[in-house]
Amino acid sequence: MNFSDSYTVIGVMSGTSLDGLDIAICDFKLRNNKWIFSIKKAHTVKYSKSFKTKLQIAPTLSGERLTFLDVELGRFIGTEVNRFCKKHNCKPHLVASHGHTVFHQPQKSMTLQIGNGAFIAACCKTTVVSHFRTLDVALKGQGAPLVPIGDELLFKNYDACLNLGGFANISFSQNRKRIAFDICPVNLVLNALANQLNKEYDDAGEIAKSGELNPSLLKQLNNLSFYKKEGPKSLGVEWVNNYVFPLLKNDSVPNLMRTFCEHASTQIANTINKTPKIEKVLATGGGAYNAFLIQLINQKANQSLLVPDKNTIEYKEALIFAFLGLLRFMEKTNTLKSVTGAIKDSSGGAIYLP
Repeated sequence: MNFSDSYTVIGVMSGTSLDGLDIAICDFKLRNNKWIFSIKKAHTVKYSKSFKTKLQIAPTLSGERLTFLDVELGRFIGTEVNRFCKKHNCKPHLVASHGHTVFHQPQKSMTLQIGNGAFIAACCKTTVVSHFRTLDVALKGQGAPLVPIGDELLFKNYDACLNLGGFANISFSQNRKRIAFDICPVNLVLNALANQLNKEYDDAGEIAKSGELNPSLLKQLNNLSFYKKEGPKSLGVEWVNNYVFPLLKNDSVPNLMRTFCEHASTQIANTINKTPKIEKVLATGGGAYNAFLIQLINQKANQSLLVPDKNTIEYKEALIFAFLGLLRFMEKTNTLKSVTGAIKDSSGGAIYLP
């Protein structure tokens, strides 16, 4: 592959909130040691109800059934990427697929993202990079968050980048080092509560806004031990299942959502407020559409969040995983020890040649 000019990379992302499969066609150019990028086309493939259920119960499956699901998701990703490329007459240099996280327990040296990269490569007849987190975990890191190197190299105009996805995480530079960590769950919890009302999500936070605050629950949430830890630190679905969902009971769904939004906004604002020299905060991810949550954060934080254009809100993670895949193929660092706590920087990702 000739990397002398510009390169087209497709980024594919399946988040913990299970909104669907994000696919973004991204162009990158390196000019005077500065990366220039654009998202050419992007869309989200909604999961069918049955497939979404398969992904939700993946952690409970036997080894054999989980292996089948890994292949099934890989074929699904490959098929959807092919369809999108054909529609937009795109011939990418490579596909970078994050896959779907089933297990993430770095303290046990374990992380698993399914969506088999070999099957994507075979289906697309294109080079594929996947399994981005494994090497960092092997190097005693958290394996997350991985997006910050993209924040550092692609979004230099902002003092901090806040992602409001299944989890909220933040990335910023301090003393010439990139610092990043997970803050708290967001859409993973809010969407699960909305599902109890037969809704996919709480549109603009209107359900949460209609609820009443539960002070006792708020205190329990804010007192969870994770919030007392210093970074690097990361969260997984297992933590939410063990420590958050058991608390969300004995009240109406609107009240639970209202209280959880108060909790999340408190944790996010506290993080912003205690970080020096942060003025411009970019907010992306599905949670950026939750007007009520954004309002609560802005009320508590010293700086108002800056919400960008629709493509950047929805597809920033897919864009950055496309970038991570490109860096990996170029054998350049794409994972920072200052972020993950690993023993060294690394270039993570398994490469599958078609």
